[in-house]
Formats: sequence, structure tokens, C-alpha cells
Amino acid sequence: MQKPLGAQMSHMLKDRGVDVIFGIPGVHNQEMYRGIEEAGITHVLARHEQGAGFMADGYARATGKPGVAYVITGPGLCNIMTPMGQAYSDSVPMLVISSCLDETAARKGQLHQMKDQRAAAETVCDWSEEAHNAQAAYTLIDRAFTEFMAKRARPKSLVVPIAQLEAPALAPPSAVPRQPGTLRAHNIYPLKGLLAQAKRPLFIFGGGLRDDEWVSVVLGATKAASFTTYAGRGLVGADAPLHFGAYLARPSSAEVVAQADLVIAVGTELSEGDLWRDHLGHTCPLVRVDIDPDVLADRHRAEITYHYDADAFLEDLHSLDIGRAASDWEAGHVAATRARWRAEVDAERPGIVPVCDALRDCLPDGTMIYSDMTQFAYTAKEVWDMDRPGHWHHPYGFGTLGYATPAAIGGAVGRPNLPTIAIIGDYGFHYTMAELGVAVELGLPLPIILWDNGKLKEIEDSMVRAQIAPNAVVARNPDFCKLAEAFGAHSAAPKSLEDMQKAVKAALAADRPTLIYLTPEVVG
Repeated sequence: MQKPLGAQMSHMLKDRGVDVIFGIPGVHNQEMYRGIEEAGITHVLARHEQGAGFMADGYARATGKPGVAYVITGPGLCNIMTPMGQAYSDSVPMLVISSCLDETAARKGQLHQMKDQRAAAETVCDWSEEAHNAQAAYTLIDRAFTEFMAKRARPKSLVVPIAQLEAPALAPPSAVPRQPGTLRAHNIYPLKGLLAQAKRPLFIFGGGLRDDEWVSVVLGATKAASFTTYAGRGLVGADAPLHFGAYLARPSSAEVVAQADLVIAVGTELSEGDLWRDHLGHTCPLVRVDIDPDVLADRHRAEITYHYDADAFLEDLHSLDIGRAASDWEAGHVAATRARWRAEVDAERPGIVPVCDALRDCLPDGTMIYSDMTQFAYTAKEVWDMDRPGHWHHPYGFGTLGYATPAAIGGAVGRPNLPTIAIIGDYGFHYTMAELGVAVELGLPLPIILWDNGKLKEIEDSMVRAQIAPNAVVARNPDFCKLAEAFGAHSAAPKSLEDMQKAVKAALAADRPTLIYLTPEVVG
């Protein structure tokens, strides 16, 4: 049966497991909306395409399924490019489908016209393609979903001309069952000898790992010490005696790494945001394990590289039956080092560590957290020990402001009846505050922790360190509580840490989102 291609695409997405689409309809892309309800897909109406993109990102991180967004020609695509860049840097599966003009070379001055929409999107995603007929659209959608399973997950852009969306098309092909591929190198046996000889082996675990099962098994067998990147928090238990935590970006962590005689980095780019220095600090052999071959040839110049699925690597490493009675790492030294680093964090950003501790202590098990570019999150990323992986999401690579609120909405949509919170700064909240209306419409019990230090404090501190007189770091803020209430949300402005904990617990049981307004004075 023929239907307009725009409607057929929604049916195809449903057949591929898509239950939710985030987006905003417009005259140019309205044909994409013809089949959404008929296909049985829920549509979440964002207030801005940037919000739609962050919601799709948050949904994907929460569920492991691709986040899908529908946007219009020109400005709609431009507005979602920031979320696409964020998803690209943080390996998030996202499919953005946009309408486009049928002809741009011979006809100028059209509504929403861009010089090259497809090429613009390609700058911030894995690939961007334009489908000139129905078969091409179907093929590209299947290509995207296949690649989400088979390689490093990154956003894709599908651009479809308006005339093609409106044109009748035959039904798309049925989905072909696909199993996720597990990439394995052929020979890791030489690592058994290296680990057997090493006196101070050190693992660095990143966000490319999804499961903590083999992490604990391998660490127990090898008696190795460990770090996690920020994205890898929760992979190693906080009570692991030889775990240095997520303090890899501390300058003196280079001295710890230098004590190792074998470093194995698994599922991490060891990016600038992971280290904040040019060199990891090792003087021993470095082993890199990653699904992305570009990572294996980066500036760190590892002596041994394995193009490997991170979780499969640890499972296969354990199968080599590597075991030792002890290593030269000392648990007392590890604990003392962690305590020193925690004190450094507390001294650098006074007053935030106690708030982090109090917030962590009042959250139920399994709470999923979305944070923004704010000093609260910068502090928490180091001192907050997660009890499981994949439950703290942050705009790590691209580093965009305004991420947390809409991403948490997407995460809450993907995990109904499970606890989700957002942590955002006063300035970042301005970027996407309109999406609070979406959370109200959906009745999400979402606490939004708004940390208001009255300025762009991190930038002010950086200017001071650079001996620049701070300027352009203070903006007039509204009454955030009244603003939230105007949207129809609840609000709270606790004056103590105990009051904050009560407010968070109430917010998680509420019938709508709650903005919880915190200032440095909350710690007394």
C-alpha cells in the first residue's frame, strides 16, 4: 500500500524499535508527522530544536537505544547541530531526520534556505546524507541502525527533500533481525606474559565499557590498581582497595601513573577533558584497547593496541587465567592519595563537596543523573563515587551549556517510574529553560538542582589565574523559583543541606518537575 514517504518512514522506524521521537513540526516537515500516531510512536514536542536534540541524547544514554529527532529545513537543522556535536564527541547513537529544499542552486530566496544543509550537518556527526527517493531513505535508515550496533555509536543525519516526503511510496522493507557485533582482536595472549611480569599494573577504564562485571573480576585476579575517567565512574566500586577513583585529571595523578610498570587503557580516548595535560605520565609500556581505530593511533602512541570491544576484551583477558597473589601497590597509599585529591577539590571550589555528599546520600539506588557545565558538576565528577556505570551523564567532549535539563527529560521519558535528576548552573539553565514546559506537560517527577553562584564563576576563576581583570561574567538572573512556578512546575529554595535532602525526596515523588534552587549559602 502506498503512502507518502514521510508517513512510511515513521512506520519503518517503529519496525526498527523506535518508540519515541523528539522534535518540532513545521510546514516543511509536516509529512513526517502524518504517520507517527498511526505507527504507534510517542512524539515529545520540544520548545526548541536544541532541546529536542538533547532529549534524544538523554534518551539514548538512558536506554541504550538510538535517540531519534524530527526537525525542519534550515534553522531546525542548525538548531540541533549543537546536540549532534555533543552526541558525536560522547559516542551517543542519534538519528536526526530533517526536511530540505528540493532545489537550491537555481532558485534563491526560499524559506529556510541554506547553501548546503547536508554538508552543514556533516561537520558535527558521523555522516550526513540526502535521500533523493524512497529506496534511498529506507537504505540510509537501515544503514544508520546497523552501524549503531556494529561500530562506535555516533549521530547520523538524514536529509529528505520536501517533494520526496510528500510523494507516494511503497512500504519500507521489513526489519531484518540483527545481532550486535562484538569486535575482537585475534591474539591478546602476549598480555598474559606482560601482566605476569608487571609488579605495578594499572588499568584505566573509560565510558566505552558498559558492564562492570568483568572489571571487578580482572582487577581481582591481577591485583592491579585502577583509575576511571569521568565517563567510566561506577565501573569500579568505591570500596576497591587499589582504586584511585576518577581523579585522573589531577595534575599529580601523572606521578601515580609514572609508578606503574604496565598501563592498560580500556574504552577511553584519554582526551583533553580526561587528563587536562599533554602526557598521561607513564614511562612504561602503554596498551590501548578501543573499538575506534582512530583512538589507537592518537597522540599517546601506545606500544600495543587492540581494535577490540572493551567489554569483550576484559572477558577474554580473564579467560587467559591471569592471577597473582599480590602486587606492589599498597592500599594505604591509594587511600591516602585519594584523600589528598579530595581535599584539593574541596579547597579549589569551597563549599561544594558537602553539598555533593548530602545530595548523594539522599538519592535512591539507581538514580540517573544528568549534569551541565557548572562548578557543581566539575566538583562532583571527581568526588562522587557512583555505585554503577552509565548513570551519570555529562556533556564531556563538546562541553555545551544547557544540556542537563532537556537531556534529563529524555532520560526520564526513557526510564518511566525510575529516579532521574538534573544538575545545572544558573547560566546554563538560561540556555534551555523553556524545556521545563515539556517536563510539566509530561508530568515528570524530575528534580532540577539549580546551582546559583551568581556568575560564570569558573570563567571568573580562570581569568583571575590568567591575570585578566574579570569582566562579562555576571548576568542578571530572574527569580528562578517564580519562573519555574510560571511554567507550572514546583519549586523549593532550601536553606540547609537537610532541607535540600527533604526537597529532593519530595520532588522524586511529585506529580511534575521541581526546581530546587541552591546557592553557596546552603552549606551555612
